[in-house]
Amino acid sequence: MSQPQFPKATRINLVDFTSVPMRTFHITWITFFFCFFGWFGIAPLMPVVREDLGLSKGQIGNIIIASVSITIFARLLFGWLCDKIGPRISYSALLILGSIPVMLIGLSNSYESFLLFRLAIGVIGASFVVTQYHTSVMFAPNVVGTANATAAGWGNMGGGVTLMVMPLIFAALVGAGYAAPEAWRYSMIVPGVVLLILGFVYYFCTQDTPAGNLAEIRKDLPAATAEKKESFWKTCQDYRVWVLFLAYGACFGIEITIDNIATLYFVDNFHLGLKEAGLIAGAFGMMNIFARALGGVFGDRVGKRYGLSGRIFILALFLLLEGLGIMLFASMDVLVWAIVTMLVFALFLKMSNGATYSVVPFINAKAMGSVSGIVGAGGNVGAVLAGFLFASESISYRDSLFMIGIVVALVAAVAFLLAVAQRAAISPVTADAAVQEAVA
Repeated sequence: MSQPQFPKATRINLVDFTSVPMRTFHITWITFFFCFFGWFGIAPLMPVVREDLGLSKGQIGNIIIASVSITIFARLLFGWLCDKIGPRISYSALLILGSIPVMLIGLSNSYESFLLFRLAIGVIGASFVVTQYHTSVMFAPNVVGTANATAAGWGNMGGGVTLMVMPLIFAALVGAGYAAPEAWRYSMIVPGVVLLILGFVYYFCTQDTPAGNLAEIRKDLPAATAEKKESFWKTCQDYRVWVLFLAYGACFGIEITIDNIATLYFVDNFHLGLKEAGLIAGAFGMMNIFARALGGVFGDRVGKRYGLSGRIFILALFLLLEGLGIMLFASMDVLVWAIVTMLVFALFLKMSNGATYSVVPFINAKAMGSVSGIVGAGGNVGAVLAGFLFASESISYRDSLFMIGIVVALVAAVAFLLAVAQRAAISPVTADAAVQEAVA
């Protein structure tokens, strides 16, 4: 709701740690960063887990699917909760509850128990929706795309750092005298404890909006002036939400799939050691330090001139380049060229992520949490569908990636059609301005 005495931030000042929007920005991306340690901390250790628990390729595929499937429902739930109780309490509860299976996954002694813990850990993936909601309510329309993309990008960078750091934690424990089956179990206690601590930090150091927490605002305002929220089901009737659902599945869905399989891919196809493969796979995630933010920057700049249709068009272009890059990567047999092409498609993939959430705040300002949740869930639906390919005993990882590249290119075509339809529906000059008052 609009609160003139507590305006949204109209610029991003990275050295500001005191104003409510910027303090929230920093705490949010740092928290999201460490969420990846909990969510994907086990991924770079899977070669060790595979040997310890005697897992087959199909079982590993099912584990990958489990790690992202429950997130679909968690993102829908927490998007709705953000609208109802605010991001502060929602995020704190998610972090505290999510830390439990992370710390306890080391108790797994079979495929079935490991699968259940991996499924439970997937709930942490809902952290993304809260992150995007919280930055959306803190920043004005002229910079909201950049703020969303930067916070999410720096948070997503945790996926790359995780792939690099977790093998080092494992190696340190082995060096301290623990056997490999013990070391991977104790390694996961570290991210679990961090998430538990951050749950309390988030509760005490952030607030829901620039004007205060939702409970306080609703108590102080007369019922007649309270902002009316649109229902979740009405939000579902907007076809633009579902196009963005597909688009996010084609970018973020593929990102978390690569986070899950990259170490295995380089170990199996290029015969690298765990640490070497983890460093290369980590480079994929490290692209988030700038690439996702670039997608948001492009979205905001094109949006100022061409409105919502321009934002969607730039998203479609990035998706197309991502799809072509994935197909090229899947064709590489030489390690150096595999790394180069991986970084190329990673650039456009992460820019697509940022561009998607430069569109989201302009779809329905009265149901931002629901829109964020549905689109965010699309990322995990994409990951689940991709996971079925990687679970197949008859389809190689290379062939799976090539098919994924084709699908991403097709989704890009759908996004291009939406951009054309949006341009025909509303004047590009007024597209962003039409929602300026509602979003602000």
